[in-house]
Amino acid sequence: MTDRATVAEESAAAGADVAMGMFEEDIETEEKTSKTDVVSEADAAAQDEILDVIGEHYPDDVVVGEEGDTPKEAPEEGDAWIVDPIDGTSNYLHGFTAWCQAVAAVRDAEPVAAAVTRPAVGHTFVADEDSFRRNGEETTVSDESDPERFVVAPTLKVDDDNRDRYMSVIETCFEELGDMRRIGSAQVTFAMVAAGSIDAALGIGQAHPWDTVAGVHMVRAAGGTVTDLDGNRWRHDSDGILASNGEAHEDVLEMLGF
Repeated sequence: MTDRATVAEESAAAGADVAMGMFEEDIETEEKTSKTDVVSEADAAAQDEILDVIGEHYPDDVVVGEEGDTPKEAPEEGDAWIVDPIDGTSNYLHGFTAWCQAVAAVRDAEPVAAAVTRPAVGHTFVADEDSFRRNGEETTVSDESDPERFVVAPTLKVDDDNRDRYMSVIETCFEELGDMRRIGSAQVTFAMVAAGSIDAALGIGQAHPWDTVAGVHMVRAAGGTVTDLDGNRWRHDSDGILASNGEAHEDVLEMLGF
């Protein structure tokens, strides 16, 4: 069988081709859970293509996908795949380039390979079990050790229940850490942590596996640290997340009040 990192990359690339072909075009959209939570015909078409590639190589594996009637929870046992055909759909629909395809292979709910593609900027990120590559070149997290120089990116979804806490996190990022970016795609954000472009990313609450698992695996494969907000090793069902270069992980948790 083709190794899972290769299949992750090939399937993500197939989805990227579909999404890129529809980027900045007039396409159909509909609301999912709110006015800011939308899905487009490009999401569905890209997911179909990703699933076709995975199915060619691993037809018996479970596939967890954001769209359609695929399972929505990562199984605790066995081999499976977790797919987000367009992470950052709002960015995609507004013509911003911070969107991606994210594919992760998991075994017993732990990631073993992942790929994230950003076709609008020509970036491909791939992680196998112990290494991380950007555009084919092995890359690691940043080596910044001073949290007052950290560039931190919230990956939080803002709603009425967490708005005050979100604003508190933003204030802390500006007052105690170096700077803040809100990128609008969790998987792009985690890939950027893995590649050393930013120093940490955080989120409040339990995120969907398609928004996190691929990127989390990349950060770890690139030498970083990923925990929940209590400092425990992050899992797909954890409450909250901090992914960092590992140089001042506990300091950042403390500064953010977690």
